[in-house]
Amino acid sequence: MAWRFKRFGLRLGVLALGAGLAAGIAVRTSSAQHPAPPQPDAVRAGVPATIAKATRQDVPIYATGIGNVTAYESVLIRARVDGTLMSVPVTEGQDVKQGDLIAVIDPRPYQAVLDQAKAKKQQDEAALANARLDLVRFRTLGQQDFASRQQIDTQQALVNQDIASIGGDVAAIEAARLNVDYCFIKSPVDGRVGIRLVDPGNLVQAAAGTTIISIMQIHPISATFTLPQDELVGVQTDMRRGKLPVLAYAGDDHTELDQGTLLTPDNTIDTTTGTIKLKATFSNPQDKLWPGLFINAHLQIGTAHDAVTVPPDAIQHGPDGLYVYVVGANSTVSRQPINAGYQTAQLAIVTKGLNGGEEVVVSGQSRLQAGTRVAVR
Repeated sequence: MAWRFKRFGLRLGVLALGAGLAAGIAVRTSSAQHPAPPQPDAVRAGVPATIAKATRQDVPIYATGIGNVTAYESVLIRARVDGTLMSVPVTEGQDVKQGDLIAVIDPRPYQAVLDQAKAKKQQDEAALANARLDLVRFRTLGQQDFASRQQIDTQQALVNQDIASIGGDVAAIEAARLNVDYCFIKSPVDGRVGIRLVDPGNLVQAAAGTTIISIMQIHPISATFTLPQDELVGVQTDMRRGKLPVLAYAGDDHTELDQGTLLTPDNTIDTTTGTIKLKATFSNPQDKLWPGLFINAHLQIGTAHDAVTVPPDAIQHGPDGLYVYVVGANSTVSRQPINAGYQTAQLAIVTKGLNGGEEVVVSGQSRLQAGTRVAVR
């Protein structure tokens, strides 16, 4: 009987050992098939991110409007007398000064009229001299009762008539000389010559109004742009304190072309658009501004002093408003709600939420949440 119990206990031991071995094999097999996920290197080293520091600085405030460049002065050279265009002694694209000869119309017909007017004046002057001598004679004879009072008055009227004729001759000479001067067209302004529209040898007529060539002054040069009518009061207030700077940018709104000053706002508001037109002048030393060019005009209307600024890319939009990720101790980030004000392509003013000096994340925010560690790139 004892032997049976021993054999039974041995059998139970063998069964228990087999079950233990089977369980061990099953555990090892399960562990091999489903290993524990290793901790990623990004979590241990931090999420790559770019950071920038919130800084305090004075920020110029600009009002931006779309406009176009116009010549400071624009002149269309047209004929004021009829005749053959003899020459255009300037080249296209040439810079000219006021008084430079631009075009020559055949002056010979008008010179002949001038000479004729001068000869007529000499003729009338001779007749006047003779009439005055006769008047002296008649007055002498009148004192001796050899000439009547009527003869003296008639001779006096003849003298006055000759004087008036000479006055008409002087006017005719001036008109003829003016027509001769019109044959030699001179530049009324400093500027750049445009493309010639009429070639020498063609007949030009004053009544036709044909433009021979154009001259535009581009040093300095002007630009007109529009702003919302609500900006007008502020602009007028700032103009009383001094000249307002205006920056001209290219169509990409990043390339600065020139810096100028505001000349004046227009004298009326466009009721169809609710905008006011303004005009600015630029020295344009490098000819980056050209008549007809569309620009983005930035008018400085104030300055934010000691403002907290961050790069615009640091500001994120959430369901509860704007926020930034602030890098704190151990390179971990926290979400900081903020209020933002004036913003440009380079910076944004934070009006609430930051004091300046904080490090904020500029790129890589999509992988961040509060408490995430970052690796600064």
